[in-house]
Amino acid sequence: MSLPSLTVSVVMRHEPVQGPMARWQPWRWVLADVWPAEQTPQHTHRCCIAETGVGTPAHTRLWLSPGLQVRLYPDEAEGYHLNLTTEHPCVWVMWRLMDVPNEAEVEAEPVPIPQAVTLSYHEAGRWLDAQETVERVDAPADMVAWLQAFTEQHHQPEPKRRKRPDSFKPLNDRFGNPVRISTDKLGPRSGEPR
Repeated sequence: MSLPSLTVSVVMRHEPVQGPMARWQPWRWVLADVWPAEQTPQHTHRCCIAETGVGTPAHTRLWLSPGLQVRLYPDEAEGYHLNLTTEHPCVWVMWRLMDVPNEAEVEAEPVPIPQAVTLSYHEAGRWLDAQETVERVDAPADMVAWLQAFTEQHHQPEPKRRKRPDSFKPLNDRFGNPVRISTDKLGPRSGEPR
């Protein structure tokens, strides 16, 4: 069975760190955007697509990593559904800082290499549990529509289950005090036995 897939490009931003944290780490990499491959047809390999503030402390660069696949799996339908029911459905990117030989990029420092892209809330959670670097950006409208059609076809809401009372729990009144149960018959005045 062929899985639905979409080719995307990941845009990472190399930017100066602001504030007191800059003492320890003057630069950082952050996820800037995820674009459908149609927006970057001329790029076939990782490259710098924009630079601003060259020669200043605010020097920022955008690096494009093309050719990543977003695949939709039927068993991830619940994770897709959770993503779609948020205010802003998003795309998660898992990336790692790696040394890339023979690339004259950023003063011989490790560079971010995107490893995977997902639209599943659950898959992104598993990556985070595995201590991976995961960031998110809002999903483009076309990607949200594509995900919506797939999710409607494959998502099966779990049936609601009746919550049965826990028979081992102590009974409490509405103020949280334990309830006293007696088998004696009570009279009409203030609970006196007859």
